[in-house]
Amino acid sequence: MGDTSDTGEASDIAMHDPGRDPRRQQSAGAIDGACGDCVRRSWLLGKLSARLDYRSRDQSRLLDLLELKDEQLIEAIAGVWREDLRRRWERYELDGPPGVATVCRHCGDYPSMLGEHALAPRMLHVVGGRERLRELTSEPAVAIVGSERATDYGMEMARSLARGLAASGVTVIGALANGIAAAAHAGALEVDRPAVMVMAGGVDVARPASRRGLYERAISSGCAVAELQCGFGPRRWSGLACIRTVVGLAGLTIVVEADEGPELIGARAALRMRRTVAAVPGRVTSPVSRGTNALLMQGAPLVRGPEDALRWLYGLHQRPSMGRIPEHGQAAGHGRRLQHRRAGKLEPRLQTVLEQVGAGRDTPGQLTGAGEDPGETMLALSELELMGLLARGDGGRYVPREHLAER
Repeated sequence: MGDTSDTGEASDIAMHDPGRDPRRQQSAGAIDGACGDCVRRSWLLGKLSARLDYRSRDQSRLLDLLELKDEQLIEAIAGVWREDLRRRWERYELDGPPGVATVCRHCGDYPSMLGEHALAPRMLHVVGGRERLRELTSEPAVAIVGSERATDYGMEMARSLARGLAASGVTVIGALANGIAAAAHAGALEVDRPAVMVMAGGVDVARPASRRGLYERAISSGCAVAELQCGFGPRRWSGLACIRTVVGLAGLTIVVEADEGPELIGARAALRMRRTVAAVPGRVTSPVSRGTNALLMQGAPLVRGPEDALRWLYGLHQRPSMGRIPEHGQAAGHGRRLQHRRAGKLEPRLQTVLEQVGAGRDTPGQLTGAGEDPGETMLALSELELMGLLARGDGGRYVPREHLAER
């Protein structure tokens, strides 16, 4: 295994050796599923983590750096250590850790959605196996991204979206992170569907630690992938960089609650990679909805629930390999049938309470403030919660778990 010391300061001079062939399959340092050049790329990013962290303050600059070839990246930010780093980079070799597969863009199992885009990671470390990753990413896939400071509303929207999409045969892709990403993975797991989890550090470093249980459940049926080698913990830059892997693996990116600025990194990366970016409308009074509402004002497709997402997804992908995918109505119907199995035909009293909660009267006090019988209201809330149509949020507030637009 190579050493892990950091490198120095940067200049913006770019150099590239035209004699090096980046597509050669057998080269020094190659391991099963990845060529030597791509193995060295993964190592190099780890070595430059401190410098990339500094540049991550400017997201556009960080994305520009990730598009550079190795020699250019070394020249741009390695500073006085560039010659030493280049020598170590040229002779670096990696022995793959047990239980972790590797796949690079020169391998047939490399996800086709990532293609040859310069912003895509050159190599992925995979828990769950290359074959499973290939199967999951050959299906239509949706990336769900958003704030780690999500509200109850955003968490339930992300969970319900993922649940409905997964039940319709769509692969849900997200980062291992708090907030919206965690809710999306939990939603897919609710219907026992595999998902793809993208790690900011190595695939053996499940952080945040509070999501380790979610990680274990996800890899039991799905995959976890990382650009960095095992042993590297997540950094600020890699947390941002992993989002471009998330959106690169999907045909449609849905932003659920995001403030303006850094939290829109998923939308920026998706647009660079020519992916469609959609957004869930948020509360106009919530800071974590400023970014999503701004995307909608700029013309992003509006997503109210799984049905809207399915229409955009299947309208965008008409590839022969997806011939077994159901048509718009069939796929959306699958998601609706899941809801109907839970709710059946609601009694008018339950429907009324559900609609009131969806309209913002989300506490028992607000619901009984207009003269309704408190006992009947609490009974209705309990029934709706048991049916899976309401969830309890912070401060005793109730949050709808299904989308009234689809009912």
